[in-house]
Amino acid sequence: MIISINQPGYLPWAGYFNRIARSDVHVVLDHVQFEKNSFVNRNKVLGPSGPFWLTVPVRTKGKFGSLPICEIEIDASQHWQRKHLQSIRSAYGRAPYFGDYWPIIEKAVSSDNSRLSALCGDLTGRLLQALDIETKVCRSSNFDFQQAKSDLVLEICRHFDATRYLSGPFGRDYLDLQSFEDAGVAVEFNDYTAAPYAQQSSEFVPNLSVLDLLFNEGPSAAAYVQDGVE
Repeated sequence: MIISINQPGYLPWAGYFNRIARSDVHVVLDHVQFEKNSFVNRNKVLGPSGPFWLTVPVRTKGKFGSLPICEIEIDASQHWQRKHLQSIRSAYGRAPYFGDYWPIIEKAVSSDNSRLSALCGDLTGRLLQALDIETKVCRSSNFDFQQAKSDLVLEICRHFDATRYLSGPFGRDYLDLQSFEDAGVAVEFNDYTAAPYAQQSSEFVPNLSVLDLLFNEGPSAAAYVQDGVE
């Protein structure tokens, strides 16, 4: 049983989906504290003048320190949906596979989700389908996990009887590897590196939202996500 764990993300990059594809179960870590300026509510796409951020505005004023991701509300007053859709269309309207994937993106971004986790879940689910990834996905907020940091990861692994935990590269900074070894859970660090593909740019720009890959590579994006360069 291979498990991976990651916070939800808005239009995540290819490496996010690579780790899910390599797992039997993926847990969306949405009961932990929301961090400002993270990839939970933003990511980069590539426009004519270079990469730029798409950020979903959220309501956090006076709530930091006790604001789990699953409770984050979107600030609809900023009319962000129209702006994002216009930006995506402007950036990729001439990409070879834009018409194939635009309808699913437009529908998800235009939805009336009031919470960030619901929006991210909707988008990620549609993107997983587009990338032919069938991994089982669960949300940590649906369970009663009590631990934090390394102990939380191990608690989740034990809950799902995992024999292997597929960590991101930053897990090296905080995971207590001895405790995983004692529990019989092997830890593997997923050092995914983006392989160049055709872009609407003269020079390849890595680590953008997976939208860039889908609009430019179409059906071959699935193989790219699962292979990459490791």
